[in-house]
Amino acid sequence: MSEVLARAERLWAAGRRDEAVALVAGEQAGRPDDLDLGVRLGSALVVMGRLVEAVAVMRPLEPLAGEGHALHDWLGRALGAGLWAQNGPEGLAGLRARVDAAPDDPDAHTRLAVALLGCGEWAEAWPHYAWRWMRMPGAHHVPAAPLVRPDPAAWRGRTVLLFTEQGHGDTLQFLRYVPMVAAVAGAVVLEVDSEMLTLARTLAGGATVVEVGEDLPAHDFAVPLMHLPWAFGTTVSNVPAEVPYLAADAAAVARWRGRLGALPQEPGGRRVGLVWAGGRRAADPLSVRVDRRRSMPLAALAPLAAVAGVSFVSLQKGPPGREAVPAGMVLHDWTGELEDFADTAALIAALDLVICVDTSVVHLAGALGRPVWMLDRYDSCWRWLRERADSPWYPTLRRFRQETPGDWGGVVARVVAALAAEVGRA
Repeated sequence: MSEVLARAERLWAAGRRDEAVALVAGEQAGRPDDLDLGVRLGSALVVMGRLVEAVAVMRPLEPLAGEGHALHDWLGRALGAGLWAQNGPEGLAGLRARVDAAPDDPDAHTRLAVALLGCGEWAEAWPHYAWRWMRMPGAHHVPAAPLVRPDPAAWRGRTVLLFTEQGHGDTLQFLRYVPMVAAVAGAVVLEVDSEMLTLARTLAGGATVVEVGEDLPAHDFAVPLMHLPWAFGTTVSNVPAEVPYLAADAAAVARWRGRLGALPQEPGGRRVGLVWAGGRRAADPLSVRVDRRRSMPLAALAPLAAVAGVSFVSLQKGPPGREAVPAGMVLHDWTGELEDFADTAALIAALDLVICVDTSVVHLAGALGRPVWMLDRYDSCWRWLRERADSPWYPTLRRFRQETPGDWGGVVARVVAALAAEVGRA
């Protein structure tokens, strides 16, 4: 190993990642056909979330990498993280080739699925997405045949257990399918965590809602919520998007409206909820990397304070909710009273608008049929599709996506203009 690369490793270990990558990039510039050096640089860029740069480094080296080379894995991670939106058919072709070369590799299938989903090729994507189950050792429920498409016709007269498997946002998004299952099954049992319990009981269809860890009623089928789009043949053109499909408690909404009504407010003004950061699972490195890209500091929202006639209300839970409020912004904070999603739903239902990064609150506002503006990272999640400012999942959603990686300033500037126009129309 050269002295330069040894120094880069020391810098990386010390947490000085930008400096380490700069050193490796300098070495790689002098040896652009060095496959191992390209993987070293590309993988570091992927870990840092600098996905566009990672693809630019590794894509030219792809013809040099034999079957099974680590470059294919790291390039697949970069493309599967959302860069299909910028690499189009070429990126999909590479991911399909990876599946063809390794047909039993769950990671290859899952990355192709994510890319296809983001491109709107959902019919092709869902069978590949089922392979995510092969990456979940120790999952608390495992479908009897996780790679076999669930058949709603088989549920007639039978009891179906539906259960959550990933984050709260995923649960909220796919709860829309519970009434569809109830319409064909004999009975439905829905298992959710404690934070979702009260809200899930507002779903139509009469499902028995139980908390994770409770004794389950007898059931004939166990189906994860995120298998349901596959079961019902969901495509971009037939998303079940009638909202609201969840409801806030009317009495709680009335109480919040009373409290919000007491805030100083100009005629025609707006009461707007804010969320600027997601939650990260510290034990999950992927979750940490994604959260760094989807979250911003509260200070980045300071320009919103310039919009006259708006009262801002924090919906931000967790440590980011304790960040200092920027000078000039008044932010009303009752999050200490929000114990679960039903509490948050009631406050959202009393607001005029929610402005939020890509977290569960986006899905909650959308499921309630409330106006929500999503501030989105450049390498967006697959569910928001390519280049769209709206969403087939949520008719009330408007999306503001970074035009370059990490550019929250540009996103916030567009939101400020849109919010000023919204207030001006009143």
